[in-house]
Amino acid sequence: MEDTSEFTKKIIDLATSSGGKIVLAILVLIFGLLLIKCLTKMVNKRLDKSKMDVTVKNVVSKLVKLLLYLVLLVGLIEILGVPMTSVAALIASAGLAVGLGFQGALSNLAGGFLILIFKPFKVGDYINASDAEGTVRDISIFYTKLLTLDNRTVLVPNGDLMNSNVTNLSAEPVRRIDLDFKITNDIDQNFVRGVLLGAAEKCEGVLEEPAPFTRLTAVDDDTYIFTVRGWCDTAHYWDVYFDLIETCSKALAENGIDDPEERIAIRLVGKEEDEQE
Repeated sequence: MEDTSEFTKKIIDLATSSGGKIVLAILVLIFGLLLIKCLTKMVNKRLDKSKMDVTVKNVVSKLVKLLLYLVLLVGLIEILGVPMTSVAALIASAGLAVGLGFQGALSNLAGGFLILIFKPFKVGDYINASDAEGTVRDISIFYTKLLTLDNRTVLVPNGDLMNSNVTNLSAEPVRRIDLDFKITNDIDQNFVRGVLLGAAEKCEGVLEEPAPFTRLTAVDDDTYIFTVRGWCDTAHYWDVYFDLIETCSKALAENGIDDPEERIAIRLVGKEEDEQE
């Protein structure tokens, strides 16, 4: 009985000495969470009104929210009377363990900050990097989200992006389209050049300046390879790309200019019909 009463007394003493701190900590926690919610909304409104890049706005908002939570955590530790030296030692030990275990995540975190600082691309750009290609939809602290042409979402680690070549296909206002056409070598080169150049100049979306280009660029056995180059606005690249293929192909067909592979196919069909007869 004496042991039980002694234990009960210790519980009462503990509740008496620490009960107030626990109640205060709970109240501070509730008030702190509400305050963080209000402050985050205020910061987001200010950021929306600013002229900062969308990516920077998102990261700043997340960092502010994280810092507010850290301040609240430190306040709760102080209220509960936990020695800060012990907490600091615990955080240092945990930080070392986490750092060793999450080296890749820290690399991605560093990559995210470098992307924000140097801005090799931004939300809305079309990029090719780290075996992925698509339109940038979001840049978070650890990952960059890409949307591919066939509507797939690809998450690329920021660390990989900063350690590989990044091709930003939307950085410049205009882009060049390069197309190759195989032509039989028994047709006058100047005539073919004139047909292809005329088709490129008439194609909707191809810019007059820089002017379209058409030349013989390679010879392969009985085949000429002509290259057609045309400049267009970056925003309309794919539309002009397919239109230029269609326009040049129609122009070649209308002027009786053969593709050597089609001619071989016709010869093979004709030979088979003669053998059957």
